[in-house]
Amino acid sequence: MNELPWIKSYPSGVNWRAEIPLMPVQEILETSAAQWPNQPAIDFMGRRISYSELNDLANRMATGLQKLGVKPGVHVGLYLPNTPHYLIALFGVLKAGGTIVNYSPLDAEKVLEHKVEDSETDFLVTLDLASLYPQMGNLLGKTRLKKLIVGTLAEMTANPDAVSAQMQTAKQLAAVPDDDRHISFAKLIDNDGIYRSYPVSDLADTIAVLQYTGGTTGLPKGAMLTHANLSAATEQCIETTRTYPPVLELGKERVLAVLPPFHIYALTVNMLLGIRIGAELILHTRFDIEAVVRELSEKKITAFPGVPTMFVAVLNHPAASQADLSSLKWCNSGGAPLPLEVQRGFEKLTGCRLAEGWGMTETSPTGTFTPTTDAPRPGSCGVPSPGITIKFLSVEDNQTWVGLGETGELCIRGPNVMKGYWKKPDATAEVMTADGFMRTGDVGYMDQDGYVYIVDRTKDMLLCGGFNVYPRVLEEAIYKHPAVEEVAVIGIRDEYRGQSPKAFIKLKSGAAPFTLKELQDFLKDKLGKHEMVHALDIRSELPKTAVGKLSKKDLYDEEERKAKAN
Repeated sequence: MNELPWIKSYPSGVNWRAEIPLMPVQEILETSAAQWPNQPAIDFMGRRISYSELNDLANRMATGLQKLGVKPGVHVGLYLPNTPHYLIALFGVLKAGGTIVNYSPLDAEKVLEHKVEDSETDFLVTLDLASLYPQMGNLLGKTRLKKLIVGTLAEMTANPDAVSAQMQTAKQLAAVPDDDRHISFAKLIDNDGIYRSYPVSDLADTIAVLQYTGGTTGLPKGAMLTHANLSAATEQCIETTRTYPPVLELGKERVLAVLPPFHIYALTVNMLLGIRIGAELILHTRFDIEAVVRELSEKKITAFPGVPTMFVAVLNHPAASQADLSSLKWCNSGGAPLPLEVQRGFEKLTGCRLAEGWGMTETSPTGTFTPTTDAPRPGSCGVPSPGITIKFLSVEDNQTWVGLGETGELCIRGPNVMKGYWKKPDATAEVMTADGFMRTGDVGYMDQDGYVYIVDRTKDMLLCGGFNVYPRVLEEAIYKHPAVEEVAVIGIRDEYRGQSPKAFIKLKSGAAPFTLKELQDFLKDKLGKHEMVHALDIRSELPKTAVGKLSKKDLYDEEERKAKAN
């Protein structure tokens, strides 16, 4: 690919060749605190924390951590929901010279134990919630964990007594032992905030965050995301909004942060991008559709990054059509393919462009963006972001690059691409090409204008009677059915064809169920015979991952258990 076809599709003001400033991640907060000291950085359960206060809390966190022994080379885990603790700890650990390890509250204990040992986590920050503390408390004494730093929701709210009483009444608090293996968050940050600063000598080599990939099989791998990776990804996001007029304005935005912060999408697009532009982050500990619709209107939210299921929920909520959503100006969908019907419906409801982007844990997670000035291109996740090059590798012959319009495995190169997998040089070598591109496992193609179309994951591709079948194609077709709210298609065992597609569907409220035959009749003019759905399961809810994506892994596991039982 001699030319860069996406350049001509860039909106005026956005420059693919723009200089991408790199910096230690903690400087993102420090710079904004100097520029907007009195601006609110966080809005959480009635309490607002200014940028200068957030920076001071992070300084005190760094001081407390260094007294415990945190320094360069020491790994500190974060096992936290969307609360101020996360931002304070994130920047505090990095200021102290340590490395962050993100943990998901939805992980099974075996996975948590693996991550603690594999990542070499010595200290971990969590809350005294019954849904969090016991899992990590169980690992004290049986893993290398030395100490747990335990915070409370109440200490970060405007009305601590009321919140504490409510949590106790609902039995949502866990009993935390008073011993030398535990220290309260409040006690840890009760100091003067004077800490030893460790300069980051090599931004491209020093790991800021160990971010574990979900993985469809086996235990997760830790992606080594450096200070250069994360600061580059943040700047790439900003550069995509530098249109005339700019989509995002410095010091003037309000971001609805409902994505869980331990996920790379939320870490970069909510936390780091939000702090970098001086936005106010309205933190929600979980996705509550009632609260989301209310706050989008009442708090005049301007930016709402989410995953497709969140936009589906807004679109189908009865109060949304009556709410004033006119303040929205930047809504971004990532984490999973965005169905065209959902995109069109959301834009009609809000008047705000719902742009789709593609990325992954290993890319911090920038990859592509959709120019907001261009007409929507159904099925596309946009063009390569500034500083990023994307090419496609033949699926049949992984030594050959394919041309525009030809389907292949998406490969990416840029300053945002991970350093590699933690302690797994062989796994790193497997995904890196000789010329420095990372193989993603996503199958797709690029059109003549540089727009990328993801067909599916290589691992999700089904082989049905010798034909390649891509679940996303089926899902797009099924979403056209007026009764369908959510759908996930997986492959199930078929003695004759090898695999056959099965659709799991959640219906819209009040919609009448339908049979497999009725669905097949609806899809007859939308799918080829080799693609037709062979099984149907209509459910009240579909399983989701921690970030809110539909979880095909859970569905595959169910089908595998059923097959073994038979």
